[in-house]
Amino acid sequence: MKNLLMITIFTLGTNMLMAQADSTKPVFARYPLPQFSILLPDSINYFSKFDLPKGEATIIILFSPDCEHCQHETELILKNIDKFKGTHIVMTTTLPFEKMKEFYNKYNLKDYPAITVGRDTKHFFGGYFSPAIHSVPFIAIYDKNETFKKVFDGGQKIEVLLDALN
Repeated sequence: MKNLLMITIFTLGTNMLMAQADSTKPVFARYPLPQFSILLPDSINYFSKFDLPKGEATIIILFSPDCEHCQHETELILKNIDKFKGTHIVMTTTLPFEKMKEFYNKYNLKDYPAITVGRDTKHFFGGYFSPAIHSVPFIAIYDKNETFKKVFDGGQKIEVLLDALN
């Protein structure tokens, strides 16, 4: 009888531990798109969550202007920009403003109204998405209701991004 009681306690305890581990999500996955503010390439104005078009999905891309993978991901997105209808893309970096501005100009991102590029002067996103960030580009996808959908640590194929949006 004593053995049966010990086995029951052990089994219940193990099940409770497994249930907790399975249900634990990172903080950012439990909440809608957070309030943020990034410095725009004009070096005067800021863009925030409240400037996003209503009723559109949002892709947040943390990038480094010098990163070849980030450059490649940007080129892929620009080649397929017509597939991202109803989506606003926010690209942000913590690197120096001049580097961000060079990247912005190199890819003529001013010509794409559905893409906003800015500098995360408060280093908000790095802390918010920690510990999930291991590399750039880091991509977070939110639906049109600002509900978290998925993150990608590293560049992705366009089809994978589009699938996560749907």
